[in-house]
Amino acid sequence: MLLPELVTGGDRTALRFGDADLTYRELALLTGHLAGKLRGRDRVAVWATPTIETCVAVVGALVAGVAVVPVNPKIGERELDHIVADSAPDVVLAAPGVELPARLAELPRLPVTLAPLDTPPPPAPEEPDGEAPAFVVYTSGTTGPPKGVVLPRRAVATNLDALAEMWQWTAADVLVHGLPLFHVHGLILGVIGPLRRGGTLHHLGRFSSGGVAAELARDATMLFGVPTMYHRLAADCQADPALAAAVGSARLLVSGSAALPATDHQRITEATGQRVVERYGMTETLMNCGVRADGDRRPGTVGPPLPGVELRLVDDAGVALDVADGETVGEIEVRGPNLFLGYLNRPDATAQAMRAGWFRTGDMAVREQDDYVRIVGRRATDLIKSGGYKIGAGEIENALLEHPGVAEAAVTGEPDEDLGERIVAWVVPAGDPPVPDELAGELVDHVARLLSPHKRPRVVRFLESLPRNEMGKVTKRALHG
Repeated sequence: MLLPELVTGGDRTALRFGDADLTYRELALLTGHLAGKLRGRDRVAVWATPTIETCVAVVGALVAGVAVVPVNPKIGERELDHIVADSAPDVVLAAPGVELPARLAELPRLPVTLAPLDTPPPPAPEEPDGEAPAFVVYTSGTTGPPKGVVLPRRAVATNLDALAEMWQWTAADVLVHGLPLFHVHGLILGVIGPLRRGGTLHHLGRFSSGGVAAELARDATMLFGVPTMYHRLAADCQADPALAAAVGSARLLVSGSAALPATDHQRITEATGQRVVERYGMTETLMNCGVRADGDRRPGTVGPPLPGVELRLVDDAGVALDVADGETVGEIEVRGPNLFLGYLNRPDATAQAMRAGWFRTGDMAVREQDDYVRIVGRRATDLIKSGGYKIGAGEIENALLEHPGVAEAAVTGEPDEDLGERIVAWVVPAGDPPVPDELAGELVDHVARLLSPHKRPRVVRFLESLPRNEMGKVTKRALHG
């Protein structure tokens, strides 16, 4: 079963959002009744606000065997029109009184309430087959309209179990996070993960360092976050010893969705004594790699492949690279039970993403001798071919962030007649406004000294801030717009 604890219906707390909480027994009752109303549907849209009602809606649909289409509550009109037309949900689930955008308001609506129910729910349907769709999660649409990634129940169950093995994740763990609930990290790992283990989720509604510290000082044992959150947490821990002590009491701090800069790793460790664990995944594959709880928590790496996940690096021609030297760059391809079923209504895109059973991630990496993987960037935006070298933007960004004059940094390539591509550094300065030419020269020399001369930026551009999406990832295409 995907969520076996709902059968036993214990009195342990399953979910807590501020003052609202539900035990497993209460959650089983609410979702059992909701599942009865959803039985026979194909797909349902969930207005995925960061609330306990969203979790009830998602679990109710999963109990009914109906695929969930989580919808970002900040979504734009055009993107919402596309998602609704593409996924064709039978009904939309949302908390009572929540105003929905016009496109969703056209659909039949089922309100999701927390009102106590005295009557037993109808008999639960049979557990669906492992290949049955559990979620349709839409990608960011950076290269066209968003694609609906169809994730089967098999992928969700096996991937969460593999993470449980890596992280020694048990029913005794209490997870805290403030991530959105419309993507893989916040919803599948952050909600379904603890519920599959029989543990507890404390959701902050919105991330704050103080909120995290209060939960960890109380009874939380694990924190899930993204690099922008850990960047803020590092600064706040350095300024507040009590907050640092609370964060230091965590059993596990996990960062994902983008690489955590080595400087933030170091700041958090110095302030709290904790080393952050990184993992690597994407919507189509869920998690591919992760640093073990009892493993070497090495900054800049995402650990080895998860149990059951096969990972290889390939060259430009798709030939596997049988090398683990920490230097040779290749594109990551993966296969295993964690893979999606395909893109909804897009067999062409599905076929293009696969190579003889392997999913082509588009991520570039090197592999260490101990099987640890180090991501160097995306093929489309982070692999720079300059002067005959393949250069990953990520290592240059980390080097730039080690300079005291740099608050934020992104690295891209742009056409160059001589080099093929030249390295461009986009920098948000730290402290007082610098003399641009002086700081630019310093940064070029700094990178050349730390890495090598051919990896130095040829152009340095200063910005007030870097463009980011809701997960805190830098949207590099916007830099050249």
